[in-house]
Amino acid sequence: MAVTRKTSTTTPRTTKSTKAKTPDSAAPKPEASKPVVTKPAQVADTAGSSGLSAAPDASLVLRKKELIDLVVERCPVKKRDAKPAIEAALAVLGEALSKGREVNIPPLGKIKVKRSKRVGNAQISTLHLRQADRPTATADDPLAQTEE
Repeated sequence: MAVTRKTSTTTPRTTKSTKAKTPDSAAPKPEASKPVVTKPAQVADTAGSSGLSAAPDASLVLRKKELIDLVVERCPVKKRDAKPAIEAALAVLGEALSKGREVNIPPLGKIKVKRSKRVGNAQISTLHLRQADRPTATADDPLAQTEE
């Protein structure tokens, strides 16, 4: 007795799709009403920097020395007179924020400490800054007008 085998000519079925699936994180999500977030390059810049790269550029960082120089350019005081006042103001602001106080300075904006934690010999704080869309002094404001 000879045994004969029948060979199958059909291909096996698979239940998975052969299409490459995109991960769920890459799927487009519906737009919710989000606040408009502007990058530092989109804000009017007095220093004249041209753009924002992916990594923070050293030219975008405002250091204390440059702050003092810019303040001296804007007001009629000597650098030796402005430096102690600016340093004292920055120290007061830093102390207030490290204590968790809210700082509200109209030209700068309103700064709130959202989270804060101690790491080693430093304190790391997450701050929220809220700034007005328009300048606080307008032409309609009598305090903004100069006396003639």
